[in-house]
Amino acid sequence: MVNITRPPARTPQRDNPVKVSIASMIGTAVESYDFFIYGTASAAYFGSVFFHAEDPVVGVLQSFAVLAVGFFFRPLGGYLAGHFGDRIGRKTVLLASLIVMGAATFLVGLLPTYEMVGVLAPILLILLRAVQGIGFGAEWGGAVLMAVEHAPAKRRGFFGSVPQIGIPAGLLLANGTFLASNALFEGDWVWRVPFLLSIVMVAIGLWIRLGVKESPEFEKMKQAGEIHKQPAIQVLKRDWRLVLRIIGLRLAETGGYYITTSFVLSYVGLAAISDSQYVLWGTMIGSALGLGSHLLYGALSDRIGRKRVFLIGAIFTILFGIPMFLLINTGAVIMIIVAVALSLLFSHDPIFAVESSWFSELFSRDVRSSGISLGYNGASIVAGLLPFLATALYAGVGWLGPALLFVALGIISTSVAAVTRETAPIRVGDATPPSDVALAAPATEGAR
Repeated sequence: MVNITRPPARTPQRDNPVKVSIASMIGTAVESYDFFIYGTASAAYFGSVFFHAEDPVVGVLQSFAVLAVGFFFRPLGGYLAGHFGDRIGRKTVLLASLIVMGAATFLVGLLPTYEMVGVLAPILLILLRAVQGIGFGAEWGGAVLMAVEHAPAKRRGFFGSVPQIGIPAGLLLANGTFLASNALFEGDWVWRVPFLLSIVMVAIGLWIRLGVKESPEFEKMKQAGEIHKQPAIQVLKRDWRLVLRIIGLRLAETGGYYITTSFVLSYVGLAAISDSQYVLWGTMIGSALGLGSHLLYGALSDRIGRKRVFLIGAIFTILFGIPMFLLINTGAVIMIIVAVALSLLFSHDPIFAVESSWFSELFSRDVRSSGISLGYNGASIVAGLLPFLATALYAGVGWLGPALLFVALGIISTSVAAVTRETAPIRVGDATPPSDVALAAPATEGAR
C-alpha cells in the first residue's frame, strides 16, 4: 500500500509593505477625489445648476441633502465590501470599488442641468450619488487591510497611515482641480471638467492595484478554513457593540471634517464673510500638511499607542470648535485659511491616521473586513447629515449652532475612546512572533 503524504500548506507570501501601502494610498486618493469633488460642487454650484432655487440657502440645503444620499449608501457599500472582502479577498473588492466609483463620477460630469430637462436632472444626480456612496463605502476597509495585513507587527500604525494619506491627497486634487477649472473654463464646464477628469485617474489606480498580491491574512484564512458564509452577519451577531463603538469613535473625525470642508465653504458666502476660494485654499494647505502629518501620527501610535494619538485629535475638536468660527468670522483671508488648516491638521489627522491600525486590531481576522467596513461606514449616516444640519442651525441660531455641533462631536468621540481598549503592540505586549507578519487576533469586544 502506497502512503500518500499531503504536502504542507504553503506559507502565504507577503508583498513589500511599502509597495502595498502606496498602491492602497493611490487608489484611495482617486476614490477620495471622486467623492470630494461632489462636496465642493454641492457647496459652490449645484444649488442653482440642479435645483433652480431662488433662495441661496434653500439651494445649498437641497444640494447638501443630495450630498447626504451618498453617505446613506456608504454602509451598503461597506456591507458588500466587508462580506466579499472576508469571502473572496481584499484585493478583488478594491478593484471593483474603484470601477464603480469612477463610472458614477464620470457620468455626473455628463448630466443635463435643470434648465435642460427639469426635475429629471436632480433625480439622475441622486441616483449617481447613491452609486458613488456604494463605491466609496467599499473602498476604505479593503485599502487599509491590505496595508495593515502586509505590515510588520510593530509598524502597523505607520503603514496603516499611508492609505489614509489618500484622503487629503484626494481632497487636494479635488480642490486644486476646481481652482484650475475655475481659472480656465466658464459656465458649466467649470464643474463638469473635474468630474470628467476622474476617468484618467481611475485607469491609473486600476493599473497600480492590479500589481499587488492578495493579503497574507486572507490567504491564511482560506488555508485554515476560517471563511464564513455570511461574515457581515457573523460580525453583527458577535461584535455589534464594537461596530457601534467605531461609529462613535469616527464622529469627531468624519463629522468635523465635513463641517470644516463642506459647510464652511458655503457658510462664508451665506454669511457674506468672504469668498469661498479662501476656504478652498485653507483646505488645500491643510491637506498638503496632512500628507506628512498622517505618517507622523501613525508612527507615533506605534510608540505611544493608538488611543493616545487618537485623543490628541478628539480633545482638540472639543477645544477648537468655537475658536475656529471666531477666526473665520473676522473675514480676514489669513484667519480663514489658518482656521481651516488647523482643523484638518489637529482635529482630523491624528484621529484618521490611527483608525486603520486601531480598528483593524480590534477585530479577529475572520470578520475583520466586515467589522471595520460596517463601523467605518456606519458613521457616514450621521456625517452625511452634518453639512445639512450645520446649515439649518446657522439659519436658525447663527454661527454658534454649527460651532457647538463641532464641539459635541469631539465630546462623543473622546468619551468612546476612553472606554475602548488599546491594541498597539508596544502598549499591550506583542503576542505576534517576530517572524510573523500577520495581525494578532485578539478576543473581540463583543465576545467578552
